[in-house]
This record gives sequence, structure tokens and C-alpha cells, in this order.
Amino acid sequence: MHKREIKINCTSQFKSDREIINMKISVFGLGYVGAVSAACFAKEGHDVLGVDVSQTKVDIINDGRSPIVEEGINELISEMVGEKRLRATMDVAEAIRHTEISLVCVGTPSNANGSLDLKYVERVCEEIGAEIKRKDARHTVVMRSTMLPGTIDGLVVPTLEKASGKQAGKDFGVCINPEFLREGTSIKDFYAPPFTIIGADDEATANTVSVLYENIEAPRHVTKLREAELVKYSCNCFHGLKVAFANEIGNIAKGMNIDSHEVMRVFCEDTKLNLSPYYLKPGFAFGGSCLPKDLRALAYKAKELDVETPVLASVLQSNKMQIERAIDMVLQTGKKRIGILGFAFKAGTDDLRESPMVELIERLVGKGMQLAIYDRDVSLARLFGANKQYIEREIPHIAELMRESIDDVLASSEVIVIGNKADAFRQIEERTRLHTVIDLVRIFGERRTGEGYQGICW
Repeated sequence: MHKREIKINCTSQFKSDREIINMKISVFGLGYVGAVSAACFAKEGHDVLGVDVSQTKVDIINDGRSPIVEEGINELISEMVGEKRLRATMDVAEAIRHTEISLVCVGTPSNANGSLDLKYVERVCEEIGAEIKRKDARHTVVMRSTMLPGTIDGLVVPTLEKASGKQAGKDFGVCINPEFLREGTSIKDFYAPPFTIIGADDEATANTVSVLYENIEAPRHVTKLREAELVKYSCNCFHGLKVAFANEIGNIAKGMNIDSHEVMRVFCEDTKLNLSPYYLKPGFAFGGSCLPKDLRALAYKAKELDVETPVLASVLQSNKMQIERAIDMVLQTGKKRIGILGFAFKAGTDDLRESPMVELIERLVGKGMQLAIYDRDVSLARLFGANKQYIEREIPHIAELMRESIDDVLASSEVIVIGNKADAFRQIEERTRLHTVIDLVRIFGERRTGEGYQGICW
């Protein structure tokens, strides 16, 4: 995720004196997310005005009761209404006129084909925009509804600008602030989320929304709009993937009379690799002597047990598609002279077993590309390493393409493909300015962008 230049106070600890900055907030949509958000922000010391098209929900809130069933929410709403920090209305004009921030928490249900139904989002943006038009003070619109990347730019901003006649970022603010509230524990989650993410493209909006979270104990991240939109989907899809993975392991375990809960208990103890950022950085395909072999073996065992494992079975296919993606990127350059820097499956090893780079090289040779290859560790292996016989016997055609130095590869190539994170490859950024660079490992971090540089998935 690219870091923003927006400068805000990103403290993640409760302030000792519990400093309260009172803000006037309107919350559009008093369903699950809206009701919880309205009550909790009121508890934080803000003046909150809930807005809904349902008179019934409005009346329930104003009576000090909750429109949803959730532990602790009825008592919290009753308390906040009693203290006159929370009330509800159907009047959009009143809501915009008397508040400075609007949180949009309307539903985004699925259409029959799986796409999102955004009619509620569009309608509320039209209504808010029409009232911003009549307002002199700057107003900030914060989307809490879950929406796909591009929805803010493609629907929310154009709708607000058309209805208001004003410009987003200049005359009013637009932000996306995804929620991470689980049903049954939503109030606890509000006060202790995994993190708070604020997606905004201007500093003023980011700072305004950041104030809402001054006393929430969680890391705070400010990103671009589209990145924040995708973070929410990445989280939810990963949660679904984890459930499906655990269930498939459980089904295999049951077929083998193994205690699946004990297996996953121990599995979850590994916070270095299993439950960690490791392996969760977008890049090239995996390889090596373990992962491909073990995935095949467990998938085969599942078949013997007549257990369907579509998640496990799809992993190798997905991995293969990432190799295809890299090959297509090279071919689309239209150039023939291709340099490969690094083709062991990771830097610091001479292990070529099931290296995806070996497959990429073989496929490019088959397509008629002129290849020049360098990998210091594999070069050493040709002399005395454990892979010497493998290189000479299994891939002699690749061995013939190897060069003695990085300089040799750069001099003979139009396209440079970087295949692993060897330290020597980090030093050649300026020397590849005249090449087309296809980076499979993000070797230059965030520094390298623009024409002539392509990351495989960034």
C-alpha cells in the first residue's frame, strides 16, 4: 500500500486526559452499521443526528431504543438519547444544515449477477449534494458503506458534484472509512478495531475524519481512496478464505480420524509464518521443494478419501496463472532480447526445483526469445553445488544461456526481468533506465514507477 503524504496525528493510544473534540455528525442509514456508529460516536462526545427513510426507525431511536438486536446497543442508545447527544430525523436538509460531517451507512446489497446494487448510495449522495449546494461551510462526506474500488471516483464524487455544483476536495470533502464491526461484538469492535483506515485524497478531509478517532485505541492508516476501498474487500475475502481452508483441512482430518481442532490449534500458534504478513506480499508465483509437492500430495490424499477440496485444489492453478501473467508481460513488450536476473526460486539459494522462473525461461525460449541469464548462486552451483547434476542433466539448455555478470545481461538485453531479491539487483536501478524492466519481486520498493517499469501486480 502506498503511503500518503497527508500529515496527521496518528496516535493509536487513549489520551490520558481523554481529550474530547466535539463534532456534529449526521449518520445516513440506521441499519446495523449506522445504528452502532451513531451510538458509539455519541458516546465519544459528539452530537449525532441519525437520518433514515423509515419513520419507524427514526421513532425507535428517538424513543431511546435500538432498531437492531445487538448486545449493549439498546442501553447505549437509551443513554445517548437521554443525554441529548443522539437523535434521529427523516429530514436531510436539517441533517446537513446542522452537522459538519455525514457518515453514509446505507446498504449495498448484491444484484442477481453478483454485482453491487448502488441505488441507495446514489440516492443519498444526490440528497446530500443538493443540501451541500445550499451550505456555505465546508461539509465532509464519509462513506462507511462497503463499495468496490472505483465507486467513490466513479459514482459518489460525480453524483455529489452534480447535485451540489461544487468541487470535491476543494469545496467539500469525500472520504471512505470502512467499518470492521462483527455482529454480536460490534460495540467492542468499534472501540478496539484491528486498525482504522481513512481513505482520502486531500489533507483537509483526512485531518477532519481523523479527529473522530483521536481516542480509539488502534493503529490509524491514511491511504488513497481506492486503496481504502480494496482493503475492506481484501479483509472480508481473506476471512472467507480462512473459513474455507480450515473446513477443508477439517474434512480431510475427519476422513483420517485426526482431531482437526488440535491440528488448527497448533497451526495458529505460528505467528511467524502462518498468521503473519509473511507470504502476503503480492508478487510472483511460489516454487521450491516443499509447497508445490505438499499441495499435490494433500490434494491427492483428499481424492483418496472422497473429500472435495476446491480451495486447496485451486492453489496450484492460481500459481500457474501468475507464471502465465509474467510470460504475457514479456511478450507484450514486443522485444526479443530478454535478460533474466535471478532464477533460483528465491535469493540466497541455488535450489531450482520447481522454480517458477525456470518455467518462465523455458517458455520464453520456446517462444523464440533471445535470453541472457544471471544468478550468482546458481553459477556457483554449476561448479560445486548440490544442484550441479540437476543443472547439467535437466536444464542444460538454460545453463548455456547463463552469463558471467549482471553487466553482460544488461549489455545484451532490451527487457530486464527481475526474478528474486538478490542484494546485487537492488543496486542496478539507475543502470536500467533505458531498459523495459519487468519486476516480479518489487525489488525497488516504491521508488520505481513510470514508463519503462512494470510490476507484475502493482
